[in-house]
Amino acid sequence: MEPVFASTIRLAAAIQAGEISAAEVLDAHLAQIARHNPALNAIITLDADRAMERARAADAALARGEVWGPLHGVPFTLKDCFATAGMRTTAGYQPLADYVPTEDSTVAARLQAAGGILLGKTNVSVLLSDIQSTNPIFGRTDNPWNPARTPGGSSGGAAAALAAGLIPFEIGSDVGGSIRIPSHFCGTFGLKPTEHRVPGSGHIPGLPDRPRTYRFMNGIGPMARDVDDLALIYRIIAGPDGRDTEAPPVPVEDVPALSLKDVRLAVAPTFPGFPVGAEIRAAVERLADQLRPLCKVLATPPLPALDYTRSRLSEPDNMAADVFPPEGGAADIPLARYFEALQRRDRFIVGWEEFFTKWDAILCPASMTTAFPHCPTNTPLAIDGHEVPYWMANAHCKIFNYTGQPAIVLPYARSGDGLPIGVQLAGKRWGESRLLAIARAIAEVTGPFQRPPGF
Repeated sequence: MEPVFASTIRLAAAIQAGEISAAEVLDAHLAQIARHNPALNAIITLDADRAMERARAADAALARGEVWGPLHGVPFTLKDCFATAGMRTTAGYQPLADYVPTEDSTVAARLQAAGGILLGKTNVSVLLSDIQSTNPIFGRTDNPWNPARTPGGSSGGAAAALAAGLIPFEIGSDVGGSIRIPSHFCGTFGLKPTEHRVPGSGHIPGLPDRPRTYRFMNGIGPMARDVDDLALIYRIIAGPDGRDTEAPPVPVEDVPALSLKDVRLAVAPTFPGFPVGAEIRAAVERLADQLRPLCKVLATPPLPALDYTRSRLSEPDNMAADVFPPEGGAADIPLARYFEALQRRDRFIVGWEEFFTKWDAILCPASMTTAFPHCPTNTPLAIDGHEVPYWMANAHCKIFNYTGQPAIVLPYARSGDGLPIGVQLAGKRWGESRLLAIARAIAEVTGPFQRPPGF
């Protein structure tokens, strides 16, 4: 077993079986970080000493017959927006450059209670507000497949670290594709659950000691190198915590055994008015051709009759502009406008929920483009020789932030210049377990994670 590219489940099993110690697993990842992170700048805060102390404690506990949980001895990092007691948490925001929380976010607490070993934090965009990962505190993160390209954002450090074997799993947050865009750009797997499925307690933004403004469309979820790891981590972090008042007590179900012959799969090579690169459209269509004989039904049906362009997907504030105000901006939004925005959103949610009574999932692009060259925010992007607005790059993801539906990205193909192409699967709200089962079955066709050259 090669620890640095083993799955989370394989590492946990090997540690508990005595095949390898938690300290040895951590040492292997620290060596990989030392070898590759200086060039990538994916991990921006590292607490190797405290992590090694906990790894040795995990080994000692195991020797006494104690198992802390399903992640016993497995190291992990967290996107630098989840509060971690005693470890700097900045969200890439200069005023928080030295902010050290006194308590853990729910996500951090649950992963450590399950036996995981927190090793550090990964890079983000400023207040998670971009589809690249750069900020004035830590600088820019590069894509392991091509350092001249972005790994995406805002969970770009997380995806780059996964692709480079620096860490076995991560947790991202996604209000406009921030889990799925980096997963697509870096060739990894990522799940955005239904909004509120994973508590947002301790997530920045909102800012510490300020009114909470992140109340809609954000999905907190796992990032990994296979679907089974997504399922494991999702079950650990999902469910109400008594702190986030909007996390409902919806049961978190086991991922069922499922065959594609029972799946009704819809396909959308793009959405109305959304540009998409020819290679990405071709990848979605090629996968649909592979899946067609395996599925109960596979078709390209009419999409919900909604005004997609009305939703301002091409603007930087996107569909969140009304219902998801910027920090400190809530007081400037008239109440009537706010309620109108929620009403528009309700129509989108109902339209897509009705769609998913007929279809188990939809297969579609994760983005109009592969990982693009580093550039200033708002720079038009070249798609098949045409300039397209920058913020259309995550439009295919924003649909399912706006509706709150769960969505998964799986790596599938390579572009002509060797960059990963992922595909997106979305399904019914609160249906993560079935969506994960469908993703697991489709992953038998799309194939396993492939490491970037040189790693």
